[in-house]
Amino acid sequence: MDINSGVFLDVNSVDRGDLDLATLKATLPSWQFFEKTPAQQISQRIAQAQIVISNKASLTKQSLQSSENLKLICVAATGTNNVDLQAAARQGIAVCNVRDYATASVVQHVFTLILNLSTQFLSYQRAVKQGRWQASDQFCLLDYPIQELAGKILGVIGYGVLGHAVAAAAQAFGMQVLIADHKGVKPRSGRIAFEEVLTQADVITLHCPLTAETTGLIGYEELQAMKSSAFLINAARGGIVDEHAVVRALQQKQIAGAGFDVLTEEPPVHGNVLLDAGLPNLIVTPHIAWASRESRQRLVIEIVKNIEAFKSGHPRNIVAG
Repeated sequence: MDINSGVFLDVNSVDRGDLDLATLKATLPSWQFFEKTPAQQISQRIAQAQIVISNKASLTKQSLQSSENLKLICVAATGTNNVDLQAAARQGIAVCNVRDYATASVVQHVFTLILNLSTQFLSYQRAVKQGRWQASDQFCLLDYPIQELAGKILGVIGYGVLGHAVAAAAQAFGMQVLIADHKGVKPRSGRIAFEEVLTQADVITLHCPLTAETTGLIGYEELQAMKSSAFLINAARGGIVDEHAVVRALQQKQIAGAGFDVLTEEPPVHGNVLLDAGLPNLIVTPHIAWASRESRQRLVIEIVKNIEAFKSGHPRNIVAG
């Protein structure tokens, strides 16, 4: 297939100068790389492109209609909610995503959150910085309770590649793993009813996509069903959890702690209740679970494979078109 021109709309969302983009640049004779693209400039920048790469820049029906030459959209992520897939399909534009590139990075971050909560790491760090260890009459501080993961129960909601990998790591810590089935359905073999997982787990970790069915999946009622000693980890998508309900549950000691790497609005330019809560048992990180250098380099490699496969007439990872 004769394809010559491509545009990467938001390269800064993937690369900050620490990645090798040579193989990507070699896929086409002509590339334009933009650090970021404001919504009002998207139509203009994709107007002549045959391939567009976007991580989070939104490709709407209106912007797609401005590009008669567009043949392929490469989403530089797994989630495709930034692309109007129906509009792309109607125009005969193929859309592909990248899968399973960030597994090791996400698993590492999920357990960073779990371990920080379990060991009260941030509280002890604050105590040292405040000079409380230095002033102690004992060789160690025991001000905050520490718990081991061994023997605890991890409840996994969303058992795809990431859910599998997190479950495997949990077993290495000596945890028992419960895999939740879909909410409100009779559990399949090897799965546990969603409601039962909530009541039994010491840690709930979310790894499901954000869909109409999973929006608001965890609300105040679900948080009330959890153990008062349990932690909630969300490294999936912000909209899966009612954030106001999480703050309320933490304030009322319905759950013991929470770790979030995602919010409903990113970046949270209008503020967020989780950021404003000021709770010592709430950890929020800026959507970085996926973002190890190794993970981002794998992402680039997979985008190259998607482009080369499409050019050869054997497209891969197609989600629309």
